[in-house]
Amino acid sequence: MIVVRDPVEEIATALAAHGLILRGGFNFGDDETAPAVGSAALARSALLVGQAGAAPWPHFQRWLERQARGIANPLDSWSREVIGAVAKEFGARAVSPSDRPYLPFQQWAMRAEGLKPSPLGILMHPRYGLWHAYRGALLFEDEISLPQAHEAIHLCDTCVEKPCLKSCPVDAYSAQDFAHEACLDHVRGPRGSPCKTGGCLDRNACPYGTSYRYPRDVQAFHMAAFAGL
Repeated sequence: MIVVRDPVEEIATALAAHGLILRGGFNFGDDETAPAVGSAALARSALLVGQAGAAPWPHFQRWLERQARGIANPLDSWSREVIGAVAKEFGARAVSPSDRPYLPFQQWAMRAEGLKPSPLGILMHPRYGLWHAYRGALLFEDEISLPQAHEAIHLCDTCVEKPCLKSCPVDAYSAQDFAHEACLDHVRGPRGSPCKTGGCLDRNACPYGTSYRYPRDVQAFHMAAFAGL
């Protein structure tokens, strides 16, 4: 009996050991300018890597305990290490959302999973709500057989109350933009403790995907990174 290996399934298994999941993928068209895989070849396929809920957190914490104190951008470093190792095993190039020049990760994510942005800018997932993230992508020189992504149900379209635009103490989010400086000033100020310790109040007000909501310590970690605390 000949067993046909499914590289996508094997990659998913390798990532699952670190609490990460595949977040869909796509093939680059002949008319697209794709990123390079090696010194000459351009990518033909991309698989996005990310998380649902806080599943990677225990794995990241155990890794962090072994690192020198005060390491800069530890979650990025951990993600690069883990995804990079998987990329090497399967002959891919690993890229990160924080790589410069920036790659169009949000556009890739929308293409791979058929998602749309919420009023907060975070892509709304029909199952995970706002409690998910993209940690990297695997680029392949050869084309991978992938199912075509279909547009997902956009829960924000049916949400009439929009509590995500009504819970911030300084109204940082609006239908038009994000008041970045107002948010930072509040979080860093004397009245910002609820946001510092429990995460963005607007994000927490969203009624979808609550079973995947990050625990308070995880939200506090991300808020500290965002605000430079």
